[in-house]
Amino acid sequence: MSSLRDLGLSEYEARAYRALLSSSPSTAKELSRASDVPMGRVYDVLKDLEQRGLARSQAASRPKKYVGVEPEAALDRLLEAKREELQEQEAQYEATVDDLESDLDANAPSEEGFWTAAVGADETAELLIERLDTATERVITVAGGPTPQFDIGEYGDEVAAALQRALERGAAVSVLLGPELIETLPYAVIERYETQLVDHPGFELRTAEGVRGSFHLIDASETCIDVPNPLEPTDPLAMIDFKDREFATDVRELFEPRWEDARPVVLEE
Repeated sequence: MSSLRDLGLSEYEARAYRALLSSSPSTAKELSRASDVPMGRVYDVLKDLEQRGLARSQAASRPKKYVGVEPEAALDRLLEAKREELQEQEAQYEATVDDLESDLDANAPSEEGFWTAAVGADETAELLIERLDTATERVITVAGGPTPQFDIGEYGDEVAAALQRALERGAAVSVLLGPELIETLPYAVIERYETQLVDHPGFELRTAEGVRGSFHLIDASETCIDVPNPLEPTDPLAMIDFKDREFATDVRELFEPRWEDARPVVLEE
């Protein structure tokens, strides 16, 4: 059951406010009896309620009397106070993350020559999104045939969102697709990439004959290679994430001539 304490009131404040609603105007002594708030605490409680905008006092009366603010107005004020509190906490957490990111990056060991793999659809998608979210310079995505990364389902949306975030961080994004892939995918899939990404100056989408396989090159230092299920090519079997700058350089050198010869994708209804 919901409680006023869920919105930040103490137990004594909640009791006093409810008592004021049913027995206003009240003196502090009367309120203490009606709410079971100890007399030694009731003045502090009333002061807090006034500061929160939940109670008003009649200073001219002797002894001073108090009334409770209407519930709708009171709850709106409590809700707004909670929103401000959460916004402050969010800002504090974001500042903490920025500080920790700089601190942890400074102490992070080199992973050159390290590789890992994910097996299964969910794990593959999770690994790819994680690695795309580290890109700060350039992302190269190549897909030559049916691949879950460009499916109409959730993976396509998640990859598009990750590429969008990379663009927002200042990375360039180059996507090279085989014509077979463009011909077999529903128009809505390509349209999603066009509407979310293609208008960005850092994004390019091209196609070329003879594109095979699927991989993602991140910041010229990391390569994510898709391993499709041999029985169901549109289903991922695994993804290998290889962190080796020399290998990534070799891949990029093979990619660049194909990219230069590729033609921009023109989407038609």
